[in-house]
Amino acid sequence: MTRLSETDLYAPVKAHLEAAGYAVKGEVGPADVMGVAGDEVVLVELKVGFSLTLLQQAVARQKITDAVYVAVPRWRGRAGWKAFKGNVDLCRRLGLGVLSVRLEDGIVEVHADPKPYSPRKSAPRRARLLGEFARRAGDPNRGGTRGKVVTAYRQDAERMAVHLAAEGPCKGAAVAKATGVAKATEMMRINHYGWFERVAPGVYGLTEAGRAAIATDGLAAMGDAPEA
Repeated sequence: MTRLSETDLYAPVKAHLEAAGYAVKGEVGPADVMGVAGDEVVLVELKVGFSLTLLQQAVARQKITDAVYVAVPRWRGRAGWKAFKGNVDLCRRLGLGVLSVRLEDGIVEVHADPKPYSPRKSAPRRARLLGEFARRAGDPNRGGTRGKVVTAYRQDAERMAVHLAAEGPCKGAAVAKATGVAKATEMMRINHYGWFERVAPGVYGLTEAGRAAIATDGLAAMGDAPEA
């Protein structure tokens, strides 16, 4: 199988720019491809795949013109598309355009044009993060941890479990008042960790799993909470 080269991308990219009205030349100064139409200058960096080097080179070209594209071969398969899409999002943040080249027939597709990026903020996601931050007691997790994380949801469940271990079965409202967990009844009903059981209408106690959990060090090995 012939090894792919950046030069394989040149002819399709040149044809694409010429069709858009640019006069095109390769290897002009630091640029792989340069197109000129009147006062407009467009630069394209060619690579056989996305890399940090490609992005660094493209960002450096923005000192010459705002119209900078990166061009790479078209992705293959679902995993290739997922990785490609993530790289397109990154290029948008950097103000770079993205071209893909289908080498079989030379088709060039534009996935992003160069322009300043203004990301849309997600108010619900921000609210969830702020809520988790405010509800979480202390700082129980080391940043960068991979695996189980102690969340505010888990801390609430721990407080309820400790209360039931000391007081025995209680009404949900009583648990909520004693622990400060407003959704105590709902959490015990959902029973994400398997710690609680309903022993009478509106009354909950601890399961064997719950008793075993509060006997462990810090109650920190039972998993994470479901997303709200």
